[in-house]
Amino acid sequence: MGWDYAIQWLTILPFEITAAGITIDYWKHYNIGIWIAVFLTILAVVQIFGIRGYGEVEFVLAMIKIAACTGFIIFGIIVDCGGVPTDNRGYIGARYWHSPEQAFRNGFKGFCSVFVTASFAYGGTELTGLAAAEAADPRKEIPKATKQVFWRISFFYIVNLFILGLIVPSSSNVLLDSSGANTKASPFVLAIQLAGVKGLPSVFNAVITIAVISVANSATYASTRTLQAMAAQKMAPKILAKVDSKGRPIPTVILQLLFGLLAFINESPSVGDKVFTWLLALSGIANFFVYGSICVAHIRFRKAWVYHGHSIDELPYKAKFGVIGSYICVFLNFICLAAQFYVALWVRYTCSFFFENSSALTLT
Repeated sequence: MGWDYAIQWLTILPFEITAAGITIDYWKHYNIGIWIAVFLTILAVVQIFGIRGYGEVEFVLAMIKIAACTGFIIFGIIVDCGGVPTDNRGYIGARYWHSPEQAFRNGFKGFCSVFVTASFAYGGTELTGLAAAEAADPRKEIPKATKQVFWRISFFYIVNLFILGLIVPSSSNVLLDSSGANTKASPFVLAIQLAGVKGLPSVFNAVITIAVISVANSATYASTRTLQAMAAQKMAPKILAKVDSKGRPIPTVILQLLFGLLAFINESPSVGDKVFTWLLALSGIANFFVYGSICVAHIRFRKAWVYHGHSIDELPYKAKFGVIGSYICVFLNFICLAAQFYVALWVRYTCSFFFENSSALTLT
């Protein structure tokens, strides 16, 4: 699981740097290689300051993201109720959840096809546990941070996306004609544009760029610390275990930044979009294995803890839903993986059927 987790974050870095470069295209098209170089340099500078640099940067970026998400929720409610003068759609309500736009496009297959993207988006909530090794008081701070994860996901993910689905039609050409590295604007930016508000789309696009850089910063922290810890336990090459006098794992930082150079593949118009899509798929699928493994480890830990004569009350933090929650999580991760196999096989079967029939028609 350690290697899976480390490689996942190693691949996320070039993906996020690519995404950050793409958001710049909203204002003006530049060679994406310029922005890849700029963002990689910024991340390298942050790493010079070690854990303190990571923490301070994440604190500032988190404040910006919280303010933006809260502002969008308020804005989205006003738009949905028809309270924006520049929006000629009037009261929207749940109009876009019904025909012809529809809330769930392409039926069951369409529903299953978004699991990888959703998995990628929710990844990172486990970083509270990873930070325990460098926390001043992990017995107090880690449980506190962990308990906040549920409310953060509910508020910043589910509520935001629910409102976004209310005010942006799924039939929008901007959404239907964009995929992977061809995407030029976020659905959040599109929602503001549809409301006819001037200036605000650029502000929110800037926030999205900052959010993407924040994820890239987290990717650098997560992969370097995981690899260093594995090397210290002789599960990775010994050289990766080295830490300097200020606690910075320099060899793993260099390795992570080298993986970031994969983002320059986007310089190739024919290959860039495919690489972007593959990086997203790899990191998303890896999340199913990571979270499934975490839950299996929790189940085994609880059994071993009791077997050695300890009481659950001795633990400084107990999972809210206990072992039952971990069993449910393992099951759901298995279902998500099965859904991805279904989507992949369905597409392959459909393509084969199409080409066979096309050939038959041509011969006829």
